[in-house]
Amino acid sequence: MNGEVFNANPTIYTKSKRSLRKSPFESGQSLWIDDVEQEDSNDTSNVEPIDQDEVFDLIRSIADPEHPNSLEELRVVSAEQIDIGNNLITVEFTPTVPHCGMSTLIGLSIRVRLMRCLPPRFKVDIRVKPGSHQSELAVNKQLNDKERVAAALENQALLETLEKCLAPAGSQE
Repeated sequence: MNGEVFNANPTIYTKSKRSLRKSPFESGQSLWIDDVEQEDSNDTSNVEPIDQDEVFDLIRSIADPEHPNSLEELRVVSAEQIDIGNNLITVEFTPTVPHCGMSTLIGLSIRVRLMRCLPPRFKVDIRVKPGSHQSELAVNKQLNDKERVAAALENQALLETLEKCLAPAGSQE
């Protein structure tokens, strides 16, 4: 954003075995039954549960704002850092360095991807892994404040940067 690189030489990891499969999101298929013909659309008793791997598939390909790598390749996110409860999804991410100035943008990217892909019944909580960032409390507060998120999404320059992050890693110009 301002040209300063917070981690000029990050460690790149190989993708996990499970990540070699393509999610419906990446292959352009619909994620939701609403896009497929169904017999009884008023029946909410057959709500399909979601698991860690499905959520991880949605966020693993998000591009790092500073590097041409995915959040998975930098080990910023992993399936183990996702917790799913009663319509509550908590995603914990680990910045590559404790002073990472891109942490809020990374967290916002995760939030926006999940807002766009998950049904509205889910509440999403995005958090920095405890002890992994020097401004952990401030970043967590920003990422989980509805007004701050809404204001950020109204900023055209920030929105353009966010869209670049949401494009699969390696496909940025």
